[in-house]
Amino acid sequence: MERADIAESTPTEGASMREQEPIALTPRDGAWFEAIVREHASSLVRYFARRGPRQDAEDLAADVFMIAWRRRSDIPAEAVLPWLYRTAGFTLANHRRKHVDLTVDALPERGTTPIAEDPELSLLFDAELRGALASVSERDRHILLLHAWEGLDGEELAAVLGISRSGADAALSRARKRLREAWGDRTTF
Repeated sequence: MERADIAESTPTEGASMREQEPIALTPRDGAWFEAIVREHASSLVRYFARRGPRQDAEDLAADVFMIAWRRRSDIPAEAVLPWLYRTAGFTLANHRRKHVDLTVDALPERGTTPIAEDPELSLLFDAELRGALASVSERDRHILLLHAWEGLDGEELAAVLGISRSGADAALSRARKRLREAWGDRTTF
């Protein structure tokens, strides 16, 4: 090897060999994360708005994205949204444990909130549906809402629930049956 070849292959003074190598962007870099946030932020905000205080929805979604950034190497490339929904479920559970209940006198009258203007969210105020959903178990309610509101089924639902595809299909079927029974079999799902 000639002296000129050696000089080209050695690091410059004060720089290590690692600093000299071109930095390759990994698939989990800032651009990847920004794309994930752009694609799924509104879905997460809607997820939280449907399940908790609407004023906390954006903050809770931001918490999920903060967790996603820290654990970005754990997010399966083929199931980003289910991973985010699963994390959102844990985030919401933690938030609810911190929640301070308001007295009934402090609650606003129906129709005075922006929720009444959103047709998707106004379904929550249907007394029969709320009653039927309230009468099924928390797990059944979670499964039904993931399916109906978030549009998850099959592999995505299984990923959020942390069970097999067939287990998720069976859980959804059982939850639908129990909701029909609770609602007096007035509709089909």
